[in-house]
Amino acid sequence: MTNREWHLINRPVGWPKPEDFALVETPVPTPGEGQVLVRNKYLSVDPYMRGRMSAAKSYAAPYELGKVMQGGAVGEVIASNAEGIATGDHVLHFFGWREYAVMDAKNAVKVDPAAAPLSTYLGVLGMTGLTAYAGLLRTASFKEGDIVFVSGAAGAVGSQVGQLAKLLGASRVIGSAGSDDKVKLLVEEYGFDAAFNYKNGPVAEQLREAAPDGIDVYFDNVGGDHLEAAIGSLREGGRIAVCGMISVYNNTEPAPGPRNLARLIQTRGRIEGFLVGDHYDLQPEFVQKVGPWVASGELKYRETVVEGVENTLEAFLGVLRGDNIGKMIVKL
Repeated sequence: MTNREWHLINRPVGWPKPEDFALVETPVPTPGEGQVLVRNKYLSVDPYMRGRMSAAKSYAAPYELGKVMQGGAVGEVIASNAEGIATGDHVLHFFGWREYAVMDAKNAVKVDPAAAPLSTYLGVLGMTGLTAYAGLLRTASFKEGDIVFVSGAAGAVGSQVGQLAKLLGASRVIGSAGSDDKVKLLVEEYGFDAAFNYKNGPVAEQLREAAPDGIDVYFDNVGGDHLEAAIGSLREGGRIAVCGMISVYNNTEPAPGPRNLARLIQTRGRIEGFLVGDHYDLQPEFVQKVGPWVASGELKYRETVVEGVENTLEAFLGVLRGDNIGKMIVKL
């Protein structure tokens, strides 16, 4: 049996190009003592992976040139030399971008395909959902009655943030997205009170129109003009949780910062970045509270599914372009 896996060949400058990567055939690995062999069924591709393609120091180690990349994945155990995990079990792990993966059993978390579709453990019930929950409740200190603005609101994290805010008692939720169809989805399916297409005009003007009374919370997935607009609409005591800044990930020069930071003095506002890895203690609470909402359909989710390991790179580039609605998933 052969295994196909994606290697990083060159560190991209600006937008990643196909020649920066290679799909390589390797032998299917054999598990050693305390290890399991997993046939991956679903792979996750996420914006943060662009940062790992750079050699710059960051919160996650850079991908190594000439070696297989990593990412979230869920699959079936087809061979086990470890106690506690048996052949036929399904596990969540971090050895994606490949068809087969060997890992120490301690790096695999068993999941139940009968409780929820396997793909949801990479999205709404996985790291994506926990990111939305931790960022909104802990970093942004959300409270009932808040007016909430979410950028990248049709994406995997943003769509969950807006719905969670509504379910937890926000007085108004506004989202921005990159197409009229996504704006319609936010309002008609996800229950946002208002949404706008940031390509249709200046973000600051559209935000003021959608939130004439200002905002208490901004969940930032985009940065750039969205962050500046949010600062301009922030009410007294407002909080900004910085989850991502996809607008600058492919820049070759430093992006200018918001020009209105002085307004934080007037509003006593706060900007705080966060990483989901610092909030795994919230996982039990998150599953207990959000799981029933997913099961009942009160919290809706979408997945954009691309089939075939050979299309993993294109799926990743699609995330950077904003092609996805909800979580981008690669099905093997």
